[in-house]
Amino acid sequence: MVRCLGVFLIYSMVISCKKEEYKPYDHPFVNIHFNNSDQARIRENRNETVEYFVYLSAKLQYEPTIVNFEIIAGNGLSEGIDYEIVNAERSVTLLGGVFQAPISIRWKSNPINREKDNSLTIRLTSNNRNFTNGLPGPDKKQSSLKITKF
Repeated sequence: MVRCLGVFLIYSMVISCKKEEYKPYDHPFVNIHFNNSDQARIRENRNETVEYFVYLSAKLQYEPTIVNFEIIAGNGLSEGIDYEIVNAERSVTLLGGVFQAPISIRWKSNPINREKDNSLTIRLTSNNRNFTNGLPGPDKKQSSLKITKF
């Protein structure tokens, strides 16, 4: 019996040595959301600046990550009348050790035409690190944020 137990232990150790090492999931990505959703709503009479954050999900980075974005306005909103983009550039920079950066929009109180598209979409277009834009997966969720003025 002792001999069988010894053979079993040696056999178990040999088998466990052949197992492949587990590689942790590490897929860096940048995304944008508001309260963990890719959609937000804002009242037509709101008259203040709101920050919408771009997030980096990755291990600690030492190099800056520059994320480019575009603003797509529906046919019911006009820049300067309904909103202003406060960011001078159409990019945000996440310095080493920083995992979020704001895109600031100054909303202006202005009545809307309810028959038109009163949305503003912030779409992440690229980044200098070749990280995935949006959540990993085929749907690319949170690669854009649609804000609807109502």
